[in-house]
Amino acid sequence: MNTTETSRHVLVTGSSTGIGRACAIHLAQTGFSVIAGVRRPSDGQQFQALCKNLRSIQLDITLGASIAAAVNQIAEITGESGLAAIVNNAGIGVHGPVEFVSVEDWRRQFEVNVFGQVAVTQALLPMLRRHVAAQGHGSGRIVFIGSIAGRVTIPTLGPYSASKCAIAAVAAALRLELRDQGIFVSLLEPGAIQSEIWRKGDETAAAIPPDSAAGQLYGRQIDAVVRTSRKSAASAIGADRVARLVHRCLTARRPPIHKTVGRDAMSAVIVKWLLPEKWFDKILREALKIR
Repeated sequence: MNTTETSRHVLVTGSSTGIGRACAIHLAQTGFSVIAGVRRPSDGQQFQALCKNLRSIQLDITLGASIAAAVNQIAEITGESGLAAIVNNAGIGVHGPVEFVSVEDWRRQFEVNVFGQVAVTQALLPMLRRHVAAQGHGSGRIVFIGSIAGRVTIPTLGPYSASKCAIAAVAAALRLELRDQGIFVSLLEPGAIQSEIWRKGDETAAAIPPDSAAGQLYGRQIDAVVRTSRKSAASAIGADRVARLVHRCLTARRPPIHKTVGRDAMSAVIVKWLLPEKWFDKILREALKIR
């Protein structure tokens, strides 16, 4: 690429906590001009003072008006140089048995994890093309933060897994569609990462009353998943590990196309690839200690 990092503007969505925050700070510290999308202005004020190359904008990716306002701000910030990269990180986790997750919550899961990311990408593609026109083929980058849950689904995580499977398909389509335009697309699939999304999800699942219909029918599975998730969280790798890989996706001449993050994610992919589906299901049930 024919440009320095300091002249490269990058949008990171969902920057308030977890992976998004780690990415925004790491990229700013390594010289990128980072635009951190946050839902509340107070979230951005807490950390943008850490780096001179980091500024925050208010962005709710589920609201068209918020996206439109953000696009105007980003256009003003980037000017003729355009936008070098989008890190599509914003996401939520809706937990619960498929039968008892309301359709409204299913829609909320997809509005954030899929439709919102598609809407942001669509709105900003002209700015990415402007950057490519100025800096050369391959200088535009899009990174989607998926999840190993998009490949390996466990009980009570159906909505989250479905959304991550869907965004993997979106990333694959964009990768093929945009390559000839000089924009490279990467999908990262982390395993257990130190992040607020899992704590919030566990709290939601654990809050299902044992004497409710969902608790009576799926209580053992809910308890097993919450127990296993908390155990995984204790040994989860830091979000900075993902941030460093995002940096590689934005700087490498040949960025990763599709990469897992963490030993647990890689192990799950290998085992799932090697075994027949029914064997993998059996191993998964045993790992979760579902009796």
